[in-house]
Amino acid sequence: MGRKTPALGPIRIQLNTGQSPTCPDSGHSHWSIKWVAAMGERRRLFTRGDRTEGDLHTQTYARRRKIDRFIIISGCSGGGKSTLLEDLAGRGFSVIEEPGRRIVASELAREGKAVPWIDAEAFLRRAIALSLEDLERASALPGRVFFDRGLLDAASGLAEMSGEPVLQRFAEQWRFNAKVFLTPPWPEIYRQDAERQHGLDAAVVEYERLLRDYPALGYEIVELPKVPVGERADFVLAALGENTQD
Repeated sequence: MGRKTPALGPIRIQLNTGQSPTCPDSGHSHWSIKWVAAMGERRRLFTRGDRTEGDLHTQTYARRRKIDRFIIISGCSGGGKSTLLEDLAGRGFSVIEEPGRRIVASELAREGKAVPWIDAEAFLRRAIALSLEDLERASALPGRVFFDRGLLDAASGLAEMSGEPVLQRFAEQWRFNAKVFLTPPWPEIYRQDAERQHGLDAAVVEYERLLRDYPALGYEIVELPKVPVGERADFVLAALGENTQD
């Protein structure tokens, strides 16, 4: 397994680049190790660039993780999730930044194609793999950990697009806090940018899919109020039983 992030919060997990350990089978130091999950298995792959050179080890990834202190903040794109998570990070909580945003930034920097408006399926598969890496690292963090979207959002999108049963499979492997906080559509603050090129209509379609999928998995949807960010953060913490009084 990869190195665990030190338990010193607040923590933001970033896309890991530049890790080049020695391949234990070939001895080549320029190889890198990448962990990905597919169809209920955990595969260790040695890669060079984007080309997989060999599936050297496979092990069953069957255990179920139920981690009540992992909280999902999701909902409509452009609805204030990231701003809310910045506030929670400022209060000392560990925050895992949205996988999709990290992937898009990385792809734009290298003129890659794994972005939603070019190759949405490749983007979602990368988001699942990155989310799984985030979860392994987050397991070492103390206290509550807040996720900006993450595994189940990506799996929901891929299941909708491909018809593969990935959402149910990952939902059986990882169980988060029963309350999932969703930002509703908020047209007054919605903005497009280089990393968010879709319009509000597409964001609402995604939001409605999440409204369908999370309850179907047994989660309780808590819709976030359209209030200033500090009040939103207080609302989340109060819903989780945290004392927000000084």
